[in-house]
Amino acid sequence: MNKYLFYPGCSMPRSARPYLDSLMAIEADIDIAFEDVEDWNCCGATEYGAVHRWASHALTGRNLALAQQQTNGTNTLVAGCSACYLNLAKTENYMRTNTNVERLVNIALEAGGLHYDPGALEVRHLLDIVYNDVGIDALKKKVVYPLKGLRVAPYYGCMIVRPDLDNRFGNPEYPQALDKVMGALGATVIDFPLKAHCCSGHMTQISPKVAYELIRRLIHSAAEYRADVMVTMCPMCQLNLDAYQGEMNGHFGTSYHVPILYFTQLMGLAFGHDPAELGLGKEFVSAREALGRIGIEVPEETDEPKKKGKRPKKDDPALPMPSMPQEEEDE
Repeated sequence: MNKYLFYPGCSMPRSARPYLDSLMAIEADIDIAFEDVEDWNCCGATEYGAVHRWASHALTGRNLALAQQQTNGTNTLVAGCSACYLNLAKTENYMRTNTNVERLVNIALEAGGLHYDPGALEVRHLLDIVYNDVGIDALKKKVVYPLKGLRVAPYYGCMIVRPDLDNRFGNPEYPQALDKVMGALGATVIDFPLKAHCCSGHMTQISPKVAYELIRRLIHSAAEYRADVMVTMCPMCQLNLDAYQGEMNGHFGTSYHVPILYFTQLMGLAFGHDPAELGLGKEFVSAREALGRIGIEVPEETDEPKKKGKRPKKDDPALPMPSMPQEEEDE
C-alpha cells in the first residue's frame, strides 16, 4: 500500500465534506493510505499572497515544515484542493530556487521552533496521484459498476495546470488526466473546451456580476455538449459552479441544471460504493436525475432542501463580522 502525507485544507473537512468522504471511501480500493499533517493551518487561500508576500509564504511554509517533521516512509505531500496544492507547491518551489525566499521564510518559522529544508518534500495534487501512481489500468480493474451512458464534462479549473512545474497533467490549456480517469470508469467523456478556464474564484464575493458571467460560460458550454454532470477536483470550483448556479440562472434568466460532482465521488460509484457514503445528495444542483438514468439511486434522505447559493448580507447581525479599532472605541 502506498502511503502519503495529506494536507486537507480548510474546505475538505467542512464545505467540501463529500470530497473528503468519497476519498476516504476509495482509499483501500486504490491501495493508498493518507496520513493527515498534524496541526496544519490555512494555506493562505488565493488572496493573501497579494496582500503580504513573505507572510503568505511563511504561513504556507509552516505546513511544509510540519509535514517534513512527520515524514515516515514518505516525503510526498498531497493536497486535494487546487488552491492549497498551488500554494504549497509554489512556496516549496520558491524556497528551493530562491535563497532569499528560503532565508526569510525560515527566519519566520524559527519563531515557532520550525524549519523547512527546501526539496525535503514533493508536493502533489490528488488527481496526479490517482492518474500517475495508481494508473489507468489499475483503475479499470477496480470498476464493478461501469458508468456507461453518463456524459461527463471534466473540469480542471485554472490552478493545478498553471504552472504545471513537473508536467504531470500535459498541455496546460487542454489537460487529459481527468478525462482518462473518467474514461477508465466507463463514462462517456465529452470534449469539453473550457476545461481549464476559471470558475471565478472569489469573485462571487467581490463582483457577483463578473462571477456570474464566468460561471455561465462554463455551465452553458457543458449544457451545449449535453453533459449529464461536470466533474471537478477543487472545492472552490465545485462551490462556485454548484452553489451559485441558481443565482447565475436568476441573473441571466436561464434555467441550467448541471450537477457538479467530485471525481472521487464518481470513482466511488464505479467501485460499487453506496451513494450516501460518497456524500451524494448534498450538492445544491441535484445529481439524482442524471445518476438515475444509469441506474444509480441517490437516497431520498440525503436530498434535503437547500438554499440556492444565497449570499449572506454583510450587515447580518448573526455573522461574526470584524470591526475596526475606531468602531470598537465608539462602542
